[in-house]
Amino acid sequence: MLDSVDVARAAVSLSITASREEEEELIANLKEKGIMAAAVDIGGDIIDKTHVVIERAVIIARKNGMIKEESLQEGAVAGAAREAQFQIIRKAIGLNGGGKIAVCREENNLCVSIFMSVGMMYLNEVAIGLGHRVMGEL
Repeated sequence: MLDSVDVARAAVSLSITASREEEEELIANLKEKGIMAAAVDIGGDIIDKTHVVIERAVIIARKNGMIKEESLQEGAVAGAAREAQFQIIRKAIGLNGGGKIAVCREENNLCVSIFMSVGMMYLNEVAIGLGHRVMGEL
């Protein structure tokens, strides 16, 4: 049985993949270990798009069978996404960013990782955030 640290590592690893091919390969490897995983690209003003970040995390979790369509489980994903986003907001104020949201789940542990390049033109800062929630059965 895996624990929350393993799921967190999976989410961070998935969020930092450099290509769609690398992402798909990692998702397949994680599935073999019993971790459900999905990722989606994001971009724009991270602060103005708070709702978009949370919605995308919930949608990819639901679409990939990680959660049921119920407020308890959707709320857990939204909370983890919000926590991850909160960790990168300090670097993102007034700037645009581009990156990836990754959601991973193994039994009761769910983690959301957001990895972004934040800045303007070629003057970019790198930011990463991670949120974790304990959830009920699928």
